[in-house]
Amino acid sequence: MKYKNLGRSGLSVSRICLGTMNFGPETDEATSHSIMDSALSGGLNFFDTANRYGGLNQWGRTEEILGRWFAKGGARREKVVLATKLYGEMDPWPNNKGVSALNIRRACDASLKRMQTDYIDLYQMHHIDRTTPWEEVWQAMEILVAQGKILYVGSSNFGGWHLAQAQGAAAKRNFMGLVSEQSIYNLVVRDIEREVIPAAEHYGIGILPWSPLNGGLLGGVLKKERDGKRRLEGRSKDALDAVRPRVEAYENFCAEIGQEPGDVALAWLLAQPSVTAPIIGPRTQDQLDSALRALDVELTTEHLTKLNEIFPGYKTSPEDHAW
Repeated sequence: MKYKNLGRSGLSVSRICLGTMNFGPETDEATSHSIMDSALSGGLNFFDTANRYGGLNQWGRTEEILGRWFAKGGARREKVVLATKLYGEMDPWPNNKGVSALNIRRACDASLKRMQTDYIDLYQMHHIDRTTPWEEVWQAMEILVAQGKILYVGSSNFGGWHLAQAQGAAAKRNFMGLVSEQSIYNLVVRDIEREVIPAAEHYGIGILPWSPLNGGLLGGVLKKERDGKRRLEGRSKDALDAVRPRVEAYENFCAEIGQEPGDVALAWLLAQPSVTAPIIGPRTQDQLDSALRALDVELTTEHLTKLNEIFPGYKTSPEDHAW
């Protein structure tokens, strides 16, 4: 396994992050535990979850699955860099959503209880909260750090100017602020290259890409369609039709270099300097094994150039739109 510091922090995390969103809704608890055991035995030490994961009207179920896995012992908790998130509404009563000081306190305590642990390594805001001032957010996070309940703070789905706001407010308090940002980022969806990545690089914030295969479009979808292993309908079909020529060129290129499309998609992300660890969300052991193969894929400069020709990215703003 390869490791990298999370942003400018001293925290060492595996180059692949195990996302747990499917644990509960798609993957039963026994299989979820088996996947986590396998990930840990392979050196993957970075696990990501959220208080809302678990399925419709079963918010928190995924954190509970992790908690029962930690309770098995064997230094499972000590070996894992544990990341979770808050923001989404846990019930319709007021103050049970967002990142107000009250909800930060309540949500953190609830996550700790569900996961049967006394601290969270990386506590992330799942979305920007435009109704709460940064002074309130950072004061509440500082208290959690002082209490030893969290160690680092991260964000998810922030814009570049949100990162700048957050870090400016944190600096006034002599607080470390954000060390990571989770954004959708892959060969197809590269919008964060305009402003989020430049801001993250400036402030020393590590990028954690979610949906690295863009919902499976970069995982060999056309071959699976031809082989009858996957049938796309509705929104999935529309998404593929919008980029079908590029996906076809991509799969042909992967075949030319003798690599699986999903492995190349992850390897491309791992080659981006701003990226700490793509977040994978395996439903099965085979999907975990497949994702870990990407760590051994070496993309040359020529390979990267070809991929950028198939899926053009963006220049840093304002150059991308000004000239």
